[in-house]
Amino acid sequence: MQTKYIFVTGGVTSSLGKGIICASLGRLLEDRGLRVTIQKFDPYINVDPGTMNPYEHGEVYVTDDGAETDLDLGHYERFLGVPTSQANNVTTGRVYLEVINKERAGAYLGKTVQVVPHIIDEIKHWMLKLGETGDYDVIFTEIGGTVGDIEGQPYLEAIRQLRYELGARNTLNIHLTLVPYLEAAGEVKTKPTQHSVKTLLSFGLQPDILVCRTDRPLDSDVRRKLALFCNVDGEAVVASQDAESIYEVPLLMREQGLDAITARLLRLDEDFKDRFADAPNMADWMEFVRRLKEPRKKVRVALVGKYVEHQDAYKSINESFILAGAWLGVQVEVQEILSDDISADNVDELLSGVAGVLVAPGFGERGIAGKLEAVRYAREQDIPFFGICLGMQCAVIEFARNVCGWAEAHSTEFDPDTEYPVIDLMEDQKAIAEKGGTMRLGAYRCRLAEGSRAREIYGVDEIKERHRHRYELNNVLRYKLVEHGLVLGGINPTRDLVEIVELPAHRWFVGVQFHPEYRSTVGKPHPLFSSFVEAALERAEETGATSKPKPPRRQKKIHLATSRLLKGDAE
Repeated sequence: MQTKYIFVTGGVTSSLGKGIICASLGRLLEDRGLRVTIQKFDPYINVDPGTMNPYEHGEVYVTDDGAETDLDLGHYERFLGVPTSQANNVTTGRVYLEVINKERAGAYLGKTVQVVPHIIDEIKHWMLKLGETGDYDVIFTEIGGTVGDIEGQPYLEAIRQLRYELGARNTLNIHLTLVPYLEAAGEVKTKPTQHSVKTLLSFGLQPDILVCRTDRPLDSDVRRKLALFCNVDGEAVVASQDAESIYEVPLLMREQGLDAITARLLRLDEDFKDRFADAPNMADWMEFVRRLKEPRKKVRVALVGKYVEHQDAYKSINESFILAGAWLGVQVEVQEILSDDISADNVDELLSGVAGVLVAPGFGERGIAGKLEAVRYAREQDIPFFGICLGMQCAVIEFARNVCGWAEAHSTEFDPDTEYPVIDLMEDQKAIAEKGGTMRLGAYRCRLAEGSRAREIYGVDEIKERHRHRYELNNVLRYKLVEHGLVLGGINPTRDLVEIVELPAHRWFVGVQFHPEYRSTVGKPHPLFSSFVEAALERAEETGATSKPKPPRRQKKIHLATSRLLKGDAE
């Protein structure tokens, strides 16, 4: 059966939510019985985002096979529950690198290598790669940036050629654009969308569906105007209104009929009639949204990190708290604290009101002193503590200094000459000079120690988790740490590397070398996050720090659809 390809482009402005629309429609089609995946093509020349500062790009998401990718892949996995891979995120830098490597190897037989056809053909190769596996019925391809961007033009040409080669029955173009309301004029304006579509038309692409980001409902006159001047069917003009939560968007897109018009245009009911349902089965999703919107209690935890000023720097961690909270019927209020601001003098003031402390991942020396103070405070005050990657390493350093009495203990990342290098560069990293794609990346096994908290939380004796780091707990000193009470809760059996540390005498104190936030999905929060939130809630109840969440903020008519669905009176 021919795989269907849905290309999603954006216009007017970036950050409209192409990734959320892809993930939402993908979930609707998945709930109708189809096998779906989503890929992201980014026009920047970096080979991947792995060397970018989080302030430049936000979070770097990591896949099982070790790809450092755009954070949109996190949305894809959380919504669909389907793992992504190296093939799900491709950049212009990677495309050009592949073409140049082929040219150097003589693959083009002496031809002049040009954007057309060689770069375009390489893009098309990656766009079709996942479909050629036979594992998917529908593949979404999200193009980063907006139409009209110079760097995005090769991707639009690749889409144009694929639509011609695969045919209208097997391809679809969804164009996400902005329909703003001008307060001064007192009306919704369609001109930005019209101009965006005309730019798309100039590249030979006619959108089949318009998804219009707006802060209010679109009336029939606006829809007719957009349909007329953008050459689309009236029913293919879909409003995507602002929502309180991104997890409401699939329900809102269902009410707008986005999955129905997609099914009609791609003839999904004909081509997949053996398993394509008439309507999506969203019972589990609606139950999740109900739990999300109707929490019983609220608990506040601190996220201590270096990049908290960027809203997307810890995207997967924040989403993992949302997913775990919804599962437990709790609203987790995350108080983000810049680690640079924490000192011994103010740590009590900053952290005394929280019921849990998570010290986040990161690189570089800035803010390390503040992270160490946060660890110390959580340990001494018996506040649930969760350290991820560098957060786990900070927990080991703090333990070595203040429990073992090694006052100068440190990581060689920050002090190469420390007398007690409790965290050290991995042996196979010492000869590596290049930065891009050279860390310990992807999923690795971890054997959980008998009687450990981690073993109790996971309920199994071995796990696989995703990594992104160069430094590790120093095996030369690890048993000295154990003598002072540190428990090694998990070990990589292949290389004998410490993956998890714990303090059993503490209420809840766990540090992990890996990134559990990458494995939280809707309806299946990561067990470490769920357990941490439970521990934080228990402490908050003991100290009287819990509270009832405020009623959700209502936004015009946006939540009527969600309310009907949650109450069960939708068709």
